[in-house]
Amino acid sequence: MDRHKELKTLYKQMSFPIGIFQIKNQVNGKTFIGSSKNLNSVFNRHRFQLKMNSHKNKNLQEEWNQYGPEAYSFDILETLKTDDIATENLPDVLASLEEKWLNSLKPYNEHGYNPPPKAKEDSRVS
Repeated sequence: MDRHKELKTLYKQMSFPIGIFQIKNQVNGKTFIGSSKNLNSVFNRHRFQLKMNSHKNKNLQEEWNQYGPEAYSFDILETLKTDDIATENLPDVLASLEEKWLNSLKPYNEHGYNPPPKAKEDSRVS
């Protein structure tokens, strides 16, 4: 096996911390909550996007530009132990965990950078 294939195989066998993270503005307390299958890389990605003024969350980007990177902390809120979770169920489990944190911290509007949840339509028949 050539070295490239060997490294690729080793990379696929590595396990990364999976879970929920927050980016918190220490000046005004606003937070952004997200989930990732690779918490090691998610912070690098967000920092890079913010540094390059290309983050998809415009409110977060504007306040990053206003307050500067030193005003923000990048924190892991919860990690998943994947030993007990089937690979095909991981996206649903991760989404449920993120929803739990969103419901708990409510990082919307003046409290955060996440878009507010859409109101659920009433499915009852009148």
